[in-house]
Amino acid sequence: MIGANDKVRIGIIGCGGIANGKHMPSLKRLEDVEMVAFCDIIVERAEQAKKDYGTPDAAVYEDYKKLLEDKSIDVVHVCTPNRAHSFITVDALNAGKHVMCEKPMAINSAEAKKMLDAAKASGKLLTIGYQNRQTPEAQYLKKEAEDGTFGDIYYAKALALRRRAVPTWGVFLNEHEQGGGPLIDIATHALDLTLWMMNNYKPKCCLGTTYHKLNNQTHTANAWGDWDPEKFTVEDCGFGFVVMEDGATVSVESSWALNMLDTREATTVLCGTKAGGDLINGVRINGVRNGRRYEMYPNLEAGGVAFYDGVDNNDASLVEARQWINAVKGMNSPCVLPEQAYCVTRILEGIYESSRTGTIYNF
Repeated sequence: MIGANDKVRIGIIGCGGIANGKHMPSLKRLEDVEMVAFCDIIVERAEQAKKDYGTPDAAVYEDYKKLLEDKSIDVVHVCTPNRAHSFITVDALNAGKHVMCEKPMAINSAEAKKMLDAAKASGKLLTIGYQNRQTPEAQYLKKEAEDGTFGDIYYAKALALRRRAVPTWGVFLNEHEQGGGPLIDIATHALDLTLWMMNNYKPKCCLGTTYHKLNNQTHTANAWGDWDPEKFTVEDCGFGFVVMEDGATVSVESSWALNMLDTREATTVLCGTKAGGDLINGVRINGVRNGRRYEMYPNLEAGGVAFYDGVDNNDASLVEARQWINAVKGMNSPCVLPEQAYCVTRILEGIYESSRTGTIYNF
């Protein structure tokens, strides 16, 4: 048992972009955390991570299984390409570690189910890195949903639309390593937000389409430089129409490259029987009151929803890290439950499968 005043000892598996851009900087800012082990198949990256974020005596590994043998490690953060999420997480849970796994949970529902089962069998905590839940805007909209402001949410949109912002580094374009493109990379955030707001995790069926329309082009004006068409093996955009068991409908829209101007990043739109709300340019709530239509734009600069003392509440990654470490210490439950992330993976898999077969996918 980790006490409230104890230091939490963490091992990082995968020391690439997401570890350096999100996990390690956030953990470094928490006084009750020590990063004591780093692992990467490119061992130089693990060595650099130790220098930048680790304790002086932190260990460096090339084989993650060696890291898991260290019984003093309490928590493992899995920050690898998507294909490795499942088996590393399962091994870590079986080794007695709590696990924060970066999104998406896994490349398919079968692999995600193994993670879910391992967490239940081990009794250890498992969460998935959907930090967009922790923005002030998302927290406010969630509170409105919980308070019944929207009534029965029967239609929603999960939007993650980029015009020309294809990630050209790492293995993002590699279908084998990642399991897909924008659907599994950024729509996963939007879908997680949407299902969480609705508190609805029972899909019935879906219809999906994915496209490879722009990924063979050159001179692309891409935000991160031209992509290599030969390496771009995932979809450039993908869309889904999901019907839930209670009859609610969720539209999923995602793209890395799409000729459009109305772009969105990890956004949700909610339509209920009493009111509607969205995360477009902040928080917007709309409805009818006293026979008149109204729109409300909450000012979130003056505080409101309580987070954690001493934490920058505008830094979603830091709030996520604080909430997670508190959960490990038994002070609260993880914000993202593995059962919820499993549902996201099931739906994304259904959209891909529907696109592949050209038929409705039934869950």
